[in-house]
This record gives sequence, structure tokens and C-alpha cells, in this order.
Amino acid sequence: MALLPIITAPDPRLKQVADPVDRVDDEVRQLMDDMLATMYVAPGIGLAAPQVGALKRVIVVDISRPEEGRPPAPLQMANPEIVEVSDEDITWNEGCLSVPEHYADVVRPAGCRVRYLDREGEIREIKAEGVLAVCLQHEIDHLDGILFIDHVSALKRNMILRKLLKEKKAAEREEKDEAVF
Repeated sequence: MALLPIITAPDPRLKQVADPVDRVDDEVRQLMDDMLATMYVAPGIGLAAPQVGALKRVIVVDISRPEEGRPPAPLQMANPEIVEVSDEDITWNEGCLSVPEHYADVVRPAGCRVRYLDREGEIREIKAEGVLAVCLQHEIDHLDGILFIDHVSALKRNMILRKLLKEKKAAEREEKDEAVF
């Protein structure tokens, strides 16, 4: 398994809509495995293919807490789609590997049902509530070019994006200075 670089905002690739997967083959399974490895090292609980530069409708999620003695329970999904949401909402303080070190309260349906292809290409459905529902909705948003900060006020979103852009420019200047001999 390879560790993949995670794209951070503001990067226009994060705003693109991912293409459906025709079939789950060895290439897609390898992408899923690499994404899981990347997510665990980051560390995070979800990752979408566009976040690692692959414009495919693929996500991986694992909300288990190994540090609390729970074994890993990864979900690997191709073409996930939300087919039902609960009437109740939940507010969750979300973060994102593509929006590092920034968090915001996001209101989403408290539960959802998702249909997807598993790593063997079989159609599956999962009913999720709480953190799993939030995580699935967050990652599926990525497939449509939506970041969690798109769910907050324009003021807060612009503040976060300006800060990220400033950090990115500072890092690029630092790299440039280190490359000069």
C-alpha cells in the first residue's frame, strides 16, 4: 500500500465532481487500500478519492477507535449515494484532512441510508446514525466538490480559506528558500 498526498484547500481540484466507477476492479481496490492507509496515517476517519487527486466516486471510512480497544472496521465504497435521510438533524463539529486544523459546527441529517458498491463490486446498503452518518455525508459531499466549510457562513468560510491560502503561500516560500543553493 502506498501513502497518497492529501490535497488541501484552497485547491480547485477539491471543487470538481468525481466520475462514477464503471466497475470495482483491481485498480479501484488498490486505490481503496491506498486511501485507507493514507487516512489511518493522517490520522482521520474518512477520505474521499478527490482528496488524493483521483476524480473517482470512491470513499473510505473507519470510525472505530483502536486507541479505545476497538478493532478497525473500515468501509470501502464505490459510487456511494444517499438514498434516504432522517427528518432529524444533528450538529457536529467537523474537521477535514483537506482543511487542516480548522473545525466548524455543521448541521446534517442525524441518520442516512447509503447504497454503494463494496470492494467486490457487490451492491450494498448501510443505515447509519450519529458520527457514521455525519462521516458518510461529509465524504460523499467531497465527491460532488463540496467541502464542510461550504455548509457554514460565507464569513467563516472565507476566513478559513484566507488563512489556508496564507499558510500555503508561506510553505511554498519556505520550500523555495530551502531549494536555493
